[in-house]
Amino acid sequence: MVTPEEAKNIALSFEETDEKPHFHRTAFTVKGKIFATLLAKDGTLNLMFDSPTQFIFCPPNSDIIYPVPNKWGLKGATTIDLKKANKKLVKSALEEAYKLRKEK
Repeated sequence: MVTPEEAKNIALSFEETDEKPHFHRTAFTVKGKIFATLLAKDGTLNLMFDSPTQFIFCPPNSDIIYPVPNKWGLKGATTIDLKKANKKLVKSALEEAYKLRKEK
């Protein structure tokens, strides 16, 4: 299990990362681009992957990390259930999402 506060601290540990409100979630940005959003009240973290990265991170039928169930999910947006995830997964997923956005 990873707490929302731990996930937030990991996201903010990356260089040039900012935190800002994004609808009912907290967004983490690099160079003005969102790489992740956090909904603390339900313990979910959404990551802005591309489709190939999503394929690597999401095993079939996972209830820990899985595509967002809408059109965003088809474009790579991915959810992590923090109540079921370990810190290593959360850190590596956040780091990958961060790198993808920073490079654009």
